Amino acid sequence: MNSHHTQGPGQVAQAPQPGAHGAMAGAAHDQEVPEVDLLSPLTLRSLTLRNRIAMAPMCQYSAEDGMANDWHLVHLGSRAVGGTGLVIVEATGVTPDGRITPGDLGIWSDEHAEPLARIARFVHSQGAVAGIQLAHAGRKASTAAPWTGGATLTTLDEGGWPVVAPSPIPFHPDDPIPIALDEAGIDRIVDAFESAARRALAAGFKVIEIHAAHGYLLHQFLSPHSNQRADSYGGSLENRMRFVLRVTERVRAVVPAGLPLFVRISATDWAAGGWDIEQSVELCRRLKDLGVDLVDVSTGGNLPTARIPVAKRYQVPCSRRIRDDAGIATGTVGLITDPKEADDIVTGGDADLVLLGRELLREPYWALKAQHAFEEEPDWPLQYGYAVKRRAK
Repeated sequence: MNSHHTQGPGQVAQAPQPGAHGAMAGAAHDQEVPEVDLLSPLTLRSLTLRNRIAMAPMCQYSAEDGMANDWHLVHLGSRAVGGTGLVIVEATGVTPDGRITPGDLGIWSDEHAEPLARIARFVHSQGAVAGIQLAHAGRKASTAAPWTGGATLTTLDEGGWPVVAPSPIPFHPDDPIPIALDEAGIDRIVDAFESAARRALAAGFKVIEIHAAHGYLLHQFLSPHSNQRADSYGGSLENRMRFVLRVTERVRAVVPAGLPLFVRISATDWAAGGWDIEQSVELCRRLKDLGVDLVDVSTGGNLPTARIPVAKRYQVPCSRRIRDDAGIATGTVGLITDPKEADDIVTGGDADLVLLGRELLREPYWALKAQHAFEEEPDWPLQYGYAVKRRAK
């Protein structure tokens, strides 16, 4: 384990240039490159994360009218108490019809900001950084919570609503046919992402992540399987990227220069003829040019029939490919549970940030346990550390 004191605030830890294989971006060949590991700080623009452990956005389906409540405060706050460096709020709808379920968080009005601000304030008070993922579910919207079966809500009486998409192609064959967005509808959603970003910043969030993965609206525009448009938003790769790039440009314009912007993508549909890693690399080069600082690399979600080879580290190679070939910092996620494994990902140059999902549901104090695993004194909160350290003696 390399010392996590080798890199401090103000030293920028970005992705390597293509072919650098672990060298930090911007490092001159004649300069010593700081060694990094899972517990070392990560600085993006003027923001420093205390370590390279992030809480991935995970929907809780527990809001009413999009409003955050005590559940979200405790759920997210406990991971900040547990030592995580970055805590990202779940997919938060930029419009009411952009929610996956009626229980999703929303940020389409100013009234949503204060309950979210309460969460951001607490996360920051514990030494973590608060982030939020802005999202629109597109054709995968209007479903029931998963613990009730996750069925599509097809009528207003069921609590559902009409859904939109790039093309009139449902996610499941028996789902209602989505409404194909016209250009005015696309413009309204671009505006909604910008407005949501302004509200998130006003609420105190330091990291904004645009959700363009998992078969939701922006991913739907990227993939030929869900986008069969014949206008300037369909057909060629340039056209299919247009919506994502417009959203990114507008959001980056409102995010202060000192704060980073993330984009989450699915690097592949895991299906022939769809979105794939080569197209993802090109997208990420374009995102970097627009001022995106880190790509949160996941896969899949756009096709219910895709055969995904789920296994340990199965998404890590996509992160590595994008990091190397697009020259941008990346995060990786998926079935990462062991601190040594997570550390190997960082020290090996596969990713700059490791995002944990279900493992942080199982163990809110995973980051503190990682410190212990590497024989470092865990950074217990003051209220806990007094008692825990006393007992250890």
